[in-house]
Amino acid sequence: MRITVSVNGQPYTRDVEPRLLLVHFLRDELGLTGTHWGCDTSNCGVCTVRLDGVPVKSCTVLAVMADGHEVTTVEGLERDGELDVVQKGFVECHGLQCGFCTPGMLLTARWLLERDPDPDEGTIREAISGQLCRCTGYENIVRSIRWAAEAQAQAQPQPQSQAQAHAPTDAEARQ
Repeated sequence: MRITVSVNGQPYTRDVEPRLLLVHFLRDELGLTGTHWGCDTSNCGVCTVRLDGVPVKSCTVLAVMADGHEVTTVEGLERDGELDVVQKGFVECHGLQCGFCTPGMLLTARWLLERDPDPDEGTIREAISGQLCRCTGYENIVRSIRWAAEAQAQAQPQPQSQAQAHAPTDAEARQ
């Protein structure tokens, strides 16, 4: 079957077998190996990508199901050579560990912060609960996502109060 899938903003058209899984399409057809292949049963979550913005386990999605849709992989998080704040959080707080679960964790964290810019620990743990990390107790991953939330909030322009917005200039004050 001929499909066209937009991956990280770039359209790709390929002839694929109808049974080809999205994880294999991304890795084998497009060479995007940041999406990992783990259990093939949707238990581990290392294959998580975003399909039209929603995290999905690409080992349970056929490539033909992505025809006409947007897929975001971990390779699509950085923009113009600048790491996403979630990626920076994982670096700053040592959320990477061995790195096998990291791509799925990053994409899920980005999705979470777009919906809840200030998640508490419980919300973060619930959001990442579909992904297994075999290295840790998730402490550094949760800390990394909280760091990203705080950094993202600091980077947002703060609205001015009414008094600040209408504070007179020196010239106006002298008149």
